Amino acid sequence: MNFSSVPNALSILRIILTVPVVMTLLNDQYFLAMVLFFIAGITDGLDGWIAKRYSFESRLGSILDPVADKLLLVSSFITLYIIGLLPMWLLVLVFLRDVMIVSGTVGCFIGSGNAKDELLTPSKLSKINTALQIALVLFLVVMQLYPLLVEWSMIFFIIVATSTVLSGADYIWIWIEKVISQEKK
Repeated sequence: MNFSSVPNALSILRIILTVPVVMTLLNDQYFLAMVLFFIAGITDGLDGWIAKRYSFESRLGSILDPVADKLLLVSSFITLYIIGLLPMWLLVLVFLRDVMIVSGTVGCFIGSGNAKDELLTPSKLSKINTALQIALVLFLVVMQLYPLLVEWSMIFFIIVATSTVLSGADYIWIWIEKVISQEKK
């Protein structure tokens, strides 16, 4: 494996880590879940940084990274809901935003003649939202180890819900701008 494939390998590692993260959560192994999820979260920032820093960006990486993020986060959120740590309304909100983004991205590829050449790039708000979602999962797991933080849960839920809605609106705005710019051509 050469160094240029490290970002994609990190995204694949994040996909692989999804299963043990979910299993440790379901088995109340919160410390191990926290460690595994933290490692997965670090790979999220590290793969993009390496790809940009060393110009290793690729079409495959632009697909693998968001797929790895969605798989890890949605699986974690579903599991946290199942074990009673995440409210249904937040799970539904995050899920609907992700469905909207996947649908919109597919629509942009179908509707654009040059979409095959474009890299999938997340918006800045989406990156912030992903970071907040990762932080929420870690917070909820840490809360199982140190229950003194329980009163902060609702505040964190509202912050993540807000970032989720703003990120979804940001994608809608980006897609509208793309449609307008394509129609001007």
